[in-house]
Amino acid sequence: MLSRLEYLRNELNIRNLDAMLISSAENLAYLSGFLGSAGYLIITNDVAIIATDFRYLEQAKNQAPNYEVVKIGNRDQDWFVDLILRLGISNLGFEGDHVTVSLYEKLVSKIKDLKGPSSKKISLSSTVGITEEIRATKEPGELSLLQKAIDISDAAMDAIIPTIKPGDTEREVAWRLEVCMKEKGADSLAFDIIVGSGPNAALPHHRAGDRILNESESIVIDMGAKYQGYCSDLTRTIVLGSPDEKFIRIYDTVFAAQQTAMVAIQPGMTGGEADKLARTVIDEAGFAEYFGHSLGHGLGLAVHEQPVVGPNAQNTLVAGMPFTIEPGIYLPGWGGVRIEDVVLLKTEGATKLSKAATMRN
Repeated sequence: MLSRLEYLRNELNIRNLDAMLISSAENLAYLSGFLGSAGYLIITNDVAIIATDFRYLEQAKNQAPNYEVVKIGNRDQDWFVDLILRLGISNLGFEGDHVTVSLYEKLVSKIKDLKGPSSKKISLSSTVGITEEIRATKEPGELSLLQKAIDISDAAMDAIIPTIKPGDTEREVAWRLEVCMKEKGADSLAFDIIVGSGPNAALPHHRAGDRILNESESIVIDMGAKYQGYCSDLTRTIVLGSPDEKFIRIYDTVFAAQQTAMVAIQPGMTGGEADKLARTVIDEAGFAEYFGHSLGHGLGLAVHEQPVVGPNAQNTLVAGMPFTIEPGIYLPGWGGVRIEDVVLLKTEGATKLSKAATMRN
């Protein structure tokens, strides 16, 4: 936690900020270790404070021993003004992609209500992605937790797929997968499980419904486990019975695109360059217009976080970053195929962390 604070404080100095207000739950947990559902961090070069309400005071003290814990009272944002004045902050950064308009307006109003010359010196500066950039590269302890979440979803996928049969509904399969992940140690789901069958498989984020599964149609299953805060993400596409030639062609195209990216991605590439490796395979097979999402995304405390691995992404991929590789082809009215695995980028290239079986290995 201390090294993470040092990195953040260095960024504050570069941006000429006196302090940073952290409101994102994931960033709050990452920087402090505090896992409560309500609270803020205020971090200066010398001080690190958690502001939270009565419910979480003891929890914050236990989980974040290097932080001063301040109680949020019943009056809206009075704690904020008290801390700003006590710490002598004149330029406060806040997370522009997390703070709501309502909260921002309340903070501005509180500052305007201050009496005396000190109020004229206080400004709020929007920032984007400072902590998220730190989170993109994972420490060994984080990778251990992430691997545990991946292992849980792998084991559940391998256990449940052989039990799926014609006549099951999408919702029933999703429930069995959820139960299995929790039995294998998941604290919760990383996101709502996707089970899309037949035409529903052409919808990348279809919610599992009451549609009955049939033979010889594509079934896309996308799921993830959350373990001690860290999220996995895994997609497999299956067929009940014998696949037809069309399915085989599309599946093998997606599989080839994924394998091409896994072999060729190297540190120093941009997210856009990595995306192009797989996209070119799909484009050349004649399915360019049917791959409409990014190749992948980082994951950790959130199921979607930096780095971005998609068209025109300019962020640089570096060793220590885990991210998904998940090409897909979706044909309206027919169905779709997506194969998704998590990889860890190392100095020598990408190493696959997911182990669940596919139709090709």
